[in-house]
Amino acid sequence: MIHLLVFFSGLAALSWQVVWQLKTALALGVSAWGTALTLAVTMAGLCFGSLWAGAWLKRQQQANPLRIYGLLEFIIGAAGLLLTPAFIYIEHIDSSVYHAMPLAAPIVHVLSLAAALGVATLAMGATLPVFGLLARQSHTSLSVLYGLNTLGAAFGAIICAFSFIPLFGVELTIQFVAGLNILIALLCLLLAKDKRVEVAAPAPLQPLNARLWAIAAITGFATFVLEVSWFRSLTAAFGSTTDAFAIMLAAVLLALGLGARLVPLVRRLRLSPAHMLASAGIAVLLATPFIERFDIVTSQIYSDYPLLVLLFSFGMSLVFLGIPMLLLGSVLPRLMDEQNTPQDWSRLYALNSLCGVAGSLAAGWLLLPTIGFVAAAWLAGSLIALSGIILLQGRVRQVFALFAVAALVLAVTTHSGAGRSRAQINIASQRLAGAQVLASYNGPDVTTSAVEFASGIRALIIDGTLATAQPGGTDKLDPAHYMPWMGHLPMLVHESPQQALVICFGTGQTAHAVRVEAPQQLDIVDINPHVFDLAQYFTANNNVLGDARVHPIVMDGRAYLRRVPKLYDVITLEPMPPTHAGVNALYSAEFYELARARLTQKGVIAQWVPFHLLTPYHAAAITRTFQSVFPNSILWIDPLSTTGILLGSMDEAVKLGEVLPGYARQGIVRDMTEADVRKAILLDRSGLERLGAYSEVITDDNQLLAYGSAVHPSRRGYATQSESYEFVLSVAAGTR
Repeated sequence: MIHLLVFFSGLAALSWQVVWQLKTALALGVSAWGTALTLAVTMAGLCFGSLWAGAWLKRQQQANPLRIYGLLEFIIGAAGLLLTPAFIYIEHIDSSVYHAMPLAAPIVHVLSLAAALGVATLAMGATLPVFGLLARQSHTSLSVLYGLNTLGAAFGAIICAFSFIPLFGVELTIQFVAGLNILIALLCLLLAKDKRVEVAAPAPLQPLNARLWAIAAITGFATFVLEVSWFRSLTAAFGSTTDAFAIMLAAVLLALGLGARLVPLVRRLRLSPAHMLASAGIAVLLATPFIERFDIVTSQIYSDYPLLVLLFSFGMSLVFLGIPMLLLGSVLPRLMDEQNTPQDWSRLYALNSLCGVAGSLAAGWLLLPTIGFVAAAWLAGSLIALSGIILLQGRVRQVFALFAVAALVLAVTTHSGAGRSRAQINIASQRLAGAQVLASYNGPDVTTSAVEFASGIRALIIDGTLATAQPGGTDKLDPAHYMPWMGHLPMLVHESPQQALVICFGTGQTAHAVRVEAPQQLDIVDINPHVFDLAQYFTANNNVLGDARVHPIVMDGRAYLRRVPKLYDVITLEPMPPTHAGVNALYSAEFYELARARLTQKGVIAQWVPFHLLTPYHAAAITRTFQSVFPNSILWIDPLSTTGILLGSMDEAVKLGEVLPGYARQGIVRDMTEADVRKAILLDRSGLERLGAYSEVITDDNQLLAYGSAVHPSRRGYATQSESYEFVLSVAAGTR
């Protein structure tokens, strides 16, 4: 029963981390800063909670670990029930601070997140030394319970992404997970009775010394460097979706949990932590050449069954990430097993966790931007191998040193140039062959590259996804034809647009089209600063950033609308694909309400609807959500790319598309006449209502675009552009 309780406690803990990250992104914006801040606050809470519990238990003669564990689980569940009002308050504070004292925002973010997550994370951290007493009470080892807790977290990553949130939504997931914590607490109290154990224990098998502290620090630092580095490559291969992140995280946690669970076997085989470290480092160096080429394999795979693609991705992750992480995952639990006091358990765990945060920050803000994710993995692998080799002695040390050097030489000489000279992209197409990297930036959150293909097409690649392209050379097709019309169209509908906002810059073609329609001021908001750096490689934007009327702003688009109380005549946005992680926030009803509040009385908004990236269910959901906030709306189809653009107006008296006053503006070059534009309107207001009836409204709560596509039939639908587009055509024709 204790094993089951510990397992489900881990499942709940990882579910909380998923929810915390979601809530932080909605309250503060999707950003590397928000992700790092959530991680830092979480890990700091775990560390201090563990240290506090260890110090408190040290002063006790006896303790009832089940009763203490039950109390901690109850605190976690109760704190979770207060999560939503806490983040609503954080969002209000964030908006107020940015308006009054923008320089103080980072400090306020830290303090507000610490207040919202602090109690729960402290209680989670405090469970670690209690595990040691539970292990003593149940005649097992701390490593076994630690491993079961981590395995529970692995299942939590899968269940939260593929079941809890898609089925229940975020708010019901919070209540469900809080209920799970409280149920665990009640079971602990029922089992506790008066089962007390002695806190004092015999001398440890191996007293804590500088060597053990160094091992705990190195394993924590290197593990998180590897996670950040390898995940960057895997994201390019598997896509930046919540499903992909869930299976990658589950693969790592599963390996770490199995590593901890196998500590008794490792001990029986007389393998020391030094053996495991040296082996893990060599395994890291051997695995990296395969991991950096995952995008080459996955770009050849296509399936109408997303679940099969995810299972294949999970299998690859488990094989190539799993072996190094399994070896590495046995080290810290082994060290804790050899200690006998709660204070020593908590100290080792706290040091390992703090160094993990340092490794994550160092990888994101230092190693990836300077040497790239592949070299960062080499560095981590070499550090792990070297630490093990130093601790070994005699001929064994020489053998491991020889293998480590050979593995490093093999990794370096077989480097594919991924992230540097070779662009990782998860699309297979003859038109996209022969890529040459013009420039590339490895930021703390994404890798952004400007690439030119042999056909002459230039593209912006963000973490393996072709974000946007500019035709050229021998290529006669123009899949990006809709991009200028994301700018022209809303500006043409408005009779006199003075203030315009473009959310998501891309290659700048939309921003240029807005600029040529002569607004007084154009603000461009993008969360990725490197898209502005790469604008010089895309001539189609006509140096839009050099115009004095244009103001680029680095910020999450949704956060910008909430923080800056400025009104616009036109807002147009073309985010990353709607099903990518975090993008649901730019297609939800809550986002459109924010946008509506920032539009003038006759303001116009345009939203991208990429049929080739959506199922009919999702396409219908986007139109229904858009129209629920902007009833006066139409769907316009670009005649060359068949990409959709939703257009909404605040002015209920105007019939969109019937009059295009912008054509009265002289001296502007456009490649479509007024008649062409009106002809491209596919669905009017009533047609959009018919299309929206096939789906539901997207909200921050249901996360409809982000979760559940791989496993829930109602969200899968069709997979190809022609089928999704034909579905919309059939609605327009009245045949469906």
